[in-house]
Amino acid sequence: MIVRMDPEQVGDWVLHELPRLNQAILQDHAPPRLLVTELRDHVLHQLPDVVQLTPVQAQRLIVHLGFAGASVARHYQEGTPGGVEHPERAFEPLLVGANLPFRCYFSALAGHTGTGHYDRDSYASLVRWNVGTVRVRLRDEVVAELPGIFDDGHIRTYTGSTAEQEFFRVVKQGEAIELAVNCMLESLTGAHTDLTGEYAHRRVRAATVLLDALRGLLVDFTNLPADRAMTAEMFMDVFRQFAAHWTPDDIPPSGALDPEALKRDYLLGTAEPGYDQRVRRLFPAMLDRERDEIRTLMGGPSLPQRLLSEIGNGHPALAGADDGDLRRLIAHHPALVDWYRLLTMNARVSGVHLRLSKKLLFAPQRHRDETGLGDRHPISNRAGTTGLTETHLERLSRARREHALAALKPVLAGDPAPAGPSADALVRLETAG
Repeated sequence: MIVRMDPEQVGDWVLHELPRLNQAILQDHAPPRLLVTELRDHVLHQLPDVVQLTPVQAQRLIVHLGFAGASVARHYQEGTPGGVEHPERAFEPLLVGANLPFRCYFSALAGHTGTGHYDRDSYASLVRWNVGTVRVRLRDEVVAELPGIFDDGHIRTYTGSTAEQEFFRVVKQGEAIELAVNCMLESLTGAHTDLTGEYAHRRVRAATVLLDALRGLLVDFTNLPADRAMTAEMFMDVFRQFAAHWTPDDIPPSGALDPEALKRDYLLGTAEPGYDQRVRRLFPAMLDRERDEIRTLMGGPSLPQRLLSEIGNGHPALAGADDGDLRRLIAHHPALVDWYRLLTMNARVSGVHLRLSKKLLFAPQRHRDETGLGDRHPISNRAGTTGLTETHLERLSRARREHALAALKPVLAGDPAPAGPSADALVRLETAG
């Protein structure tokens, strides 16, 4: 008789055995087939029927099996000729119970979560579900909470390294701050909201402080001590190689799938040609709620567009105004100053993200190309896992700099930020575990 494994036992295996096996394989101390054998004999053979699980148990198992499946895919493609072209073959030896293919079980499990989760690992399961609950406090008030689904204080990783844990943690903390920003901004999307009134003034200033905190979080991540930092070599050669394809045309997990970042682009406006099309291509890898929220924002004007319409100045007229006209416009509508600061801070956040991408990925790979080392991994280091190139990210960053109120720069570039406490003093993160 087969004794079914408790889902928590799978978690223990992923926390301890999976990182040990991955390390051994990466260091050539064990063959890749050992992972397949251990996973098949000690985990998959004893998994419970999907219908016996609660939705939360299914979510937890999705996280655990996502890490396991990604590890199998990565080692297969690195060690098998033609593996990159036929990634699905990595899973052929993996059966759940007597005869259910691993990917069929995973797909059924994803459906059982009730979230619309993808039939492979995803940004949602690797980051949001994996890392403990994050709360964002602004002046001691909780303004956003991004739940996790574990309460054990652990962050699951591929190799057990502190750097991986820090990476997952900072990505989720960043998303939690973005959620707080979007909560502030979405409260202004009502058809009759006065975007120049006192209520909007408070929300816009709060969103600006939160974005400044996000900028600081990313800067701090680049300055972590060596024993916690993600080096470019580890990011390129170890961490991101686990984002291997499970099928030739699927969508690997990526920060590009952060739904709050995408929502912010629609709320604040990103005049990048083809942006809608690129976002829609990512929809299969998102949760149902995320797709619905982004579709809703796609269908309407950005807040800056509404603001300009409200004060009676379309973007071309604003762009063609001289300094005197701009100063008179600001004198009549001082709320423009706060909105300009918000959009400028959003551009600064984008700039820090671009610099981080260059530091961890694009610049080191360019050096490898120049010195003849090339790009020999299953996951190319010449682009993000969803295909975003350095040039594309530069265009997006430039689009955020050239925002709807950028024409005000000549008269506001030297405008000081409002006096008061810094974002570090006003914004506090609480992360379980």
